Amino acid sequence: MSENIDLALVAPIADAFDAETSEVSEPTKLDRKINQHFGGAVVRKDLVKAVKGNAIVPSYVLEYLLAQYAASDDEATIQAGIDRVRDILAQHYVHRNESELVKSKIKERGRYRIIDKVSVTLNEKDDVYQASFANLGISSVVVDSATVNAHQKLLVGGVWCLCDVEYFHTEDNRVSPWILGSLKPIQMSNFDYDGYLDARAKFTTDEWIDLLIQSIGFDPDKFGRRGKLLQLVRLIPFVERNYNLVELGPKGTGKSHIYSEFSPHGMLISGGEVTVPKLFVNNANGRLGLVGYWDVVAFDEFAGKKKRTDKALVDIMKNYMANKSFSRGVETLGAEASMVFVGNTSHTVPYMLKHSDLFDELPESYHDPAYLDRLHFYIPGWEVDTIRSEMFSTGYGFVVDYIAEVLRSMRNLDYSDRYHKHFTLGSDISTRDRDGIHKTFSGLMKLLYPHDQATTAEVEEVLRFAIEGRKRVKDQIVRIDATMTEVNFGYGSLGGGWSTVTTLEEDEYPTHYHRRHSTNPAGGALAESDVQVVSTGASSSLPAPAAASLQAELFRGQRDFLDNQRGVSYEKLLMPYLRDATEIELHDPYIRMGHQGRNLVELLALIAAAKDPADEVTVNLFTVLDQDPEYQTKQLHMLNDIVQGAAQQGIKVNVAKDPGGHDRWIRTDTGWRINLGRGLDIFQKSDGGWFDFGTSRQEFRQVRAFGVTYILEEG
Repeated sequence: MSENIDLALVAPIADAFDAETSEVSEPTKLDRKINQHFGGAVVRKDLVKAVKGNAIVPSYVLEYLLAQYAASDDEATIQAGIDRVRDILAQHYVHRNESELVKSKIKERGRYRIIDKVSVTLNEKDDVYQASFANLGISSVVVDSATVNAHQKLLVGGVWCLCDVEYFHTEDNRVSPWILGSLKPIQMSNFDYDGYLDARAKFTTDEWIDLLIQSIGFDPDKFGRRGKLLQLVRLIPFVERNYNLVELGPKGTGKSHIYSEFSPHGMLISGGEVTVPKLFVNNANGRLGLVGYWDVVAFDEFAGKKKRTDKALVDIMKNYMANKSFSRGVETLGAEASMVFVGNTSHTVPYMLKHSDLFDELPESYHDPAYLDRLHFYIPGWEVDTIRSEMFSTGYGFVVDYIAEVLRSMRNLDYSDRYHKHFTLGSDISTRDRDGIHKTFSGLMKLLYPHDQATTAEVEEVLRFAIEGRKRVKDQIVRIDATMTEVNFGYGSLGGGWSTVTTLEEDEYPTHYHRRHSTNPAGGALAESDVQVVSTGASSSLPAPAAASLQAELFRGQRDFLDNQRGVSYEKLLMPYLRDATEIELHDPYIRMGHQGRNLVELLALIAAAKDPADEVTVNLFTVLDQDPEYQTKQLHMLNDIVQGAAQQGIKVNVAKDPGGHDRWIRTDTGWRINLGRGLDIFQKSDGGWFDFGTSRQEFRQVRAFGVTYILEEG
């Protein structure tokens, strides 16, 4: 066992709890309605997991196959389809570690069909196009110009394809023995857009939103209305040209999933792998970059203050995001790709608002008002739940490639004026702010009401949401740049009346939200007078001498508690000694079972409630992993959930192996050491449910006999 528990490796453990086979459940009323109006264009979303196995292929590839063989709500047909798709993957999907076996099959049979990712380059020396197969590991396969012209994305990033590959060896070493017999990108060839609009009219708004959420792969019952809309905003770049979207938030919320799995028209790249030639144009050979071929270019892992960035790339990106154009020497080129930037945050929202701004995690070159002002919407990633296995859908949703083609076809439409007959925007909203609001509004209207039959209340909901997303961007720019003036974001009704729009974090943390940054020309730290600090009443606001006096008055020595005793809680037992600590060390080797994890969460929740929301507390947990592999997996999964949940409340939990492995104690940076006879596991187990008072309050639970010792260590 390693000395430290690597939490970065713990997150994927949730996948171990996913069912390896899919049990067919009874279709819901919505599922039956979906199949009735979209037969042949939908698939049960949990089937993707059932067939994927260890095949590292995008979801749209699997759904393409499932739509052909398992597009039914009949149990027998579905199971037969699953078996067929599994067989196809087993026979034709190329695993990297089996590439030599597949090559042998091609050679021995002369021709063999494979599923692989194919990319094409131009060999200028021989004036031919040559294909490379990512998993098969072969290259220099000649491709005819007609195929390349018909599928130009082969030239940029590659495309998953069904290919017939042939083998013919010659004595000429310059000639590749591999021959491309046929190539078919895994995409739908056509769809009925008018039929799509007609079928949309058969669904209520709530039903339609749930259908879209199921199409993404999630169970709509696990999300509220606002949570669903936040998920759907991620789709706007696919339906709206030149849409600039940013999402920053905690890890594990599925920020990049849609851009890598949802559509064959989107490309997800690492933020650190971007270059001007790759993204825009290669001046050496004139070849267009990603923005010329893809509808959406998403930058993963975009956050990171210390990341090195190319200043030239930032400047070109600013111009492209504002004007939809970029320069190649003296020539100006245009493109329609939307830009998406996703990254992780390492602090809570109130912490960022108190000490910096909501763009604090971006690299320095991008933490620039001129760049930020090009963003149309900021998805508050901290509002999105961490993805858990029970959140995935077992219902029917659109085949990814079908909905991808529908959304792509709507990029030519403009719904931004649909609110004009109901509402007007505020007069002090700038042109750039209006553009952001309009593009978000248009995108959401296309997604939710493509048939153009929204009520006034539905239009208002979309308009408020669009304004909020742009306001979140602008308010942070105002914090960063003192020359910018605040804007009154809102809208008026044509019948009279004004509605102001606020962001959720503005309502939750008004004092921190409305603090502007100091314009320190040297770029140094803010002066104390620049920061307005307000006590929440939960944490101590005593002057330092008074706080020290209070610490000295706390009880020191041994306390013992008897079996079945009530009235004991962590709040009374521990919190007086933990209050005001910014770093806490907890040694408890037995954080293994579910009730022990709950004990830890209850303590962390008390610590979180006792501090200022804008402050952070570090808790270093030293524990021991269970020796049983099955229970160890569950333990790691539990610890990972606790770490992620605590982080959202401003508690940074670091987990490591307890070097002692037996003693239980707590130490704080305020000088206290608390020896715990039983650790946190002091309560008797109870079978009481939600209606048992002990479930809600620790004081009503019976404890097991234990002792605790309080020691104030000399500084």
